Amino acid sequence: MLRSLDKNLNKLYKFSGYVAAIFLILVAVFILIGISSRIFGFYIRGLAEYSGYCMASASFFALAYTFIEGGHIRITLFLEKFSGNKKRIVEIWCLSIASLFSGYLAFYFIKMLIISYKFQERSEGADEILIWIPQTSVAIGSTIFFISVFHQFILNMKKN
Repeated sequence: MLRSLDKNLNKLYKFSGYVAAIFLILVAVFILIGISSRIFGFYIRGLAEYSGYCMASASFFALAYTFIEGGHIRITLFLEKFSGNKKRIVEIWCLSIASLFSGYLAFYFIKMLIISYKFQERSEGADEILIWIPQTSVAIGSTIFFISVFHQFILNMKKN
């Protein structure tokens, strides 16, 4: 059962990376449309805001995938100084702190999303979109990141 859960979580992290890539493509598309619209003399409201929302979404969806693939700046220079049981203890301590902070981040992004939805807040940009719409992807991405950090914490606790 745990292997199945581990396998499915790794699929979730990979899927999260694909979603981040799609948002990055959307950033490029919105920027190219914005440049083209200036060249051809027409204006599309909110393109700059939409590319910003997509950039935030891409950043948060990419966190889990990048963490699992080892792409985040880590404390490997510090961990290389230790070996054996001391290294394992320091690694578990670091993952526990990272789990705490990423869980805190996810909790408050979800709380912010709920408040924005409840009060039907709108962005201050030209698009006046309901702000909970772009906040949803940030909340989901940060939650997946928390799951990935906690997953690594559990895996390191399980190691012999």
